[in-house]
Amino acid sequence: MNRIPLILDGDPGHDDAIAWVLAAADERFDIRAITTVAGNQTLDKVTYNARRIAALLGLDVPIARGREIPMVGDLIIAPGYHGVSGLDGPSLPEPAGEESELSAVSLMAKVLEESEDKVVIVATGPQTNVGSLLVAHPELKDRIELISTMGGGLRNGNWTSPAEFNILVDPESAYIEYHSGVPLQMCGLDVTEKAMIYPEEWEQIRDMDNKVAKTVAAWLDFFFIHLKELGWDGATLHDPCSILSLSHPEIFTFRDYYVDVEIKGEYSRGATIADYRNVLGREPNCRAVMDVDREKFVELLVEACRSFGGNHE
Repeated sequence: MNRIPLILDGDPGHDDAIAWVLAAADERFDIRAITTVAGNQTLDKVTYNARRIAALLGLDVPIARGREIPMVGDLIIAPGYHGVSGLDGPSLPEPAGEESELSAVSLMAKVLEESEDKVVIVATGPQTNVGSLLVAHPELKDRIELISTMGGGLRNGNWTSPAEFNILVDPESAYIEYHSGVPLQMCGLDVTEKAMIYPEEWEQIRDMDNKVAKTVAAWLDFFFIHLKELGWDGATLHDPCSILSLSHPEIFTFRDYYVDVEIKGEYSRGATIADYRNVLGREPNCRAVMDVDREKFVELLVEACRSFGGNHE
């Protein structure tokens, strides 16, 4: 089996962490590097979180930090969802290895240059690192098989009415990405708000006799606190869609659209806008993930947690 080389880029974050659990559990993926980006919390905090997640999962890969701020404007963070640490809830092991001396962009470029096969980048935070990579190393675009993102929403936002959080934090980087010509798969709110797990469902994860599963259940407990206050009756698994849409596309519905990112609007900054009727006459630049078989989605998460057995107690 030819394994898929992956770079995991994110701002963990409870749902980023669960996405990385899914990636680590799947033998089809070959995780080559982890890069961090400021978003759910500050760069120092999310980098520390990434290193602790890697220790929990037994991932011995280089971990590098990106920029502390977006390309333009001030950083927005989301402590209401993810807590003071960015990953509040269960205790995690301390980092097992040293942080890479390379920057996120330099580490990404190194992985792309050294890989015999094209690499998939899974970007579950603001697109700062990806946008910076595309600007700094345009010669490496053809080494990227696909960028699978969690970000945006073609029908609505969640941080402002038109804009989803990850895109709003750094719309300029997202704009560069959407105009790069690199194959792009977008898991926006259109699908991620349907990818929900309910408390009674994650109890079966908590009942498993392994540390990873119990940690995932505790992450879901914390993530649900604020979601419940907002009126949700379950936890929306945004970032895991970016992994499962790669490994199990059969449970998702896809649509090809030309999508652009609003960077100038006074009220609509960060909006991702699809040309549904092809008014502009442009070729699609994005494969948008629009729907999911929720029950199958939950089954796959449960199976992934079970796969860790007792090896990480």
